[in-house]
Amino acid sequence: MTSASRARQPKKKRSGFVVGGITILGFVALLYVVEAFDQVSGHRLDENGIRPLETDGLWGILFAPLLHANWGHLAANTGPALVLGFLVALTGLSRFLWATAIIWIVGGLGTWVIGNWGSSCGLESDHIGASGLIFGWLTFLLVFGFFIRSGWQIVIGLVVLVLYGGVLWGAVPVLNVCGGVSWQGHLCGGIAGVLAAYLLSNPEREERERRRRAPQR
Repeated sequence: MTSASRARQPKKKRSGFVVGGITILGFVALLYVVEAFDQVSGHRLDENGIRPLETDGLWGILFAPLLHANWGHLAANTGPALVLGFLVALTGLSRFLWATAIIWIVGGLGTWVIGNWGSSCGLESDHIGASGLIFGWLTFLLVFGFFIRSGWQIVIGLVVLVLYGGVLWGAVPVLNVCGGVSWQGHLCGGIAGVLAAYLLSNPEREERERRRRAPQR
């Protein structure tokens, strides 16, 4: 085969499994790189989390999902991030990126608004960690299949519910103990995940509506 004929051949497209795996592994690797820098800097990066209702705290919306209090905090988020992030990536790279962006920004903004609710510590709260994003991926997977009427996606959602449904208790409003779990971030991330699933299922919902309205022959 000549070089010219090889050049004319279309490049093989990578499978969704490969693309999804590389994408989520890259993201989790980034989390570990950021935490390593945070450890070296004496945890100064952690000061860039979401500080509710403070103008400077708005920057935390961009940085908070990348920051963790310590290696244990990051390790606890690693497994769910790998599994749930990979499953979301299987819906398509474009959908994964948009879903992540919606959950990241909308969930973060919600946390900035309600992040002090239930706090009895008398201290400035600083919300960090990827768990809000993880909760968003979780709720996205739970409802996306129903929005697009896909049996396969519904099965994935049910499996996710069985495996990770218990963690939804982390989004129930409770007294926010000093240095405790950010139920506000979990709740807002979960709501943003449902919103992302609804918005990103729009093509399938519109196509279903067109078929419904099409004249029967």
